[in-house]
Amino acid sequence: MNELAWGTNNDLNDNQFYNRFEDIEFISNLLKSSRYGTSPSILLTGFRGVGKSALMKKIQKNFRDENYLIVYIDLSASNAYQTDEFSRESIIELIYDQIINECREVGITTVDNKIEKYIKTHDVALKEIVNINGYPVPFLWTKRNYKKLANFVMELPQYLYDEYDENINGIFLFFDEFQIIKELGDDLTDFLWYMRSFIQKQNNVSYVFSGSMSVKDSLIEEIAGSNGAFGGRILTIEIKPFSYETTKNYLNDNAEYLKFTKDGFDQFYNCTKGIPFYINIFGNLLPRNVNLDSDSVKENFIKFLPVLAMHFSNSWFRLSLQEQKILTTLLDESLNRSGIAKKLRVTSGAIGRSLNRLQDNGLIEMENNNYCIPNFVFKAWLKNEYETKGVYPYKSI
Repeated sequence: MNELAWGTNNDLNDNQFYNRFEDIEFISNLLKSSRYGTSPSILLTGFRGVGKSALMKKIQKNFRDENYLIVYIDLSASNAYQTDEFSRESIIELIYDQIINECREVGITTVDNKIEKYIKTHDVALKEIVNINGYPVPFLWTKRNYKKLANFVMELPQYLYDEYDENINGIFLFFDEFQIIKELGDDLTDFLWYMRSFIQKQNNVSYVFSGSMSVKDSLIEEIAGSNGAFGGRILTIEIKPFSYETTKNYLNDNAEYLKFTKDGFDQFYNCTKGIPFYINIFGNLLPRNVNLDSDSVKENFIKFLPVLAMHFSNSWFRLSLQEQKILTTLLDESLNRSGIAKKLRVTSGAIGRSLNRLQDNGLIEMENNNYCIPNFVFKAWLKNEYETKGVYPYKSI
């Protein structure tokens, strides 16, 4: 009997991965054009939890045996990110490390010439000659040259293709958790334009960017907007939630033990909105082999809200009090900046930094010039906290 994957698992096996046939075929056909020198750059968008990362990994698996060099770069795996030292240089280092790791995996070892890389990415000069036991020993003076390092790494994919074109049909660089790049702050725009300057000159290298970004994330405008770094030069593909019928078929195939009545399934779909992350988590938490009507589904949804909203509740308790209060003002209606400030009884300028931080964290977004909370589970969790306790959880205990 098949089982539902947990929502936190993006590396799905063939039984767990469901549907997306048209998305897979469309994206795969685009990527295959790298073999003929017309490589696309692709940005995957969609609701948080809709399955962008799982889709990307599925496409990677499908290409493994077709002589493509596939480099997977998870920005959240950067040691610099984990230690709050995230920078342009740390991204370049991560790209280099993942390219080299993949080359080793497929047997391309000659590229990992550390001396060549060292000379190319450092300024080297003779510091002094020291006499040791009668032998003159030269001591080199070195200084890390970020520009040389970055140029070397960004040129490396096309260089690899040119060197190994008899064995490689094309090269794909998959960037996951790409929303983390917003932590570059003031360096973000410059770095995106810097990447573009190399990517647009590479004929046999395709780039795919994905991460926890909704369709209205501010980063998407920075990347693909009319004035963005890749504006007009990147294909934006929205990955949509499962339809009502697809969700029903998915559960019938993988969770026969969930016995929904008609109104029970309607309520389940309303609670999950067809987003695989919530379908899988909620489906795994529901009782098995019992009749699930609308009331029981709704009752379990409220019961398991702390689990379903865990990512958001963790983010909530790291926010400032002002940021939390901005969110509570947006629970029932969308507001512009002045409207939020009026409700908080502060000046409009006093909340600018908080609004930017909430946007960067994906907790709010702009819709028709108003701010709103895009995630329905997060909103439901906050409302339920107030209804059950009479106060919002501004402080953790």
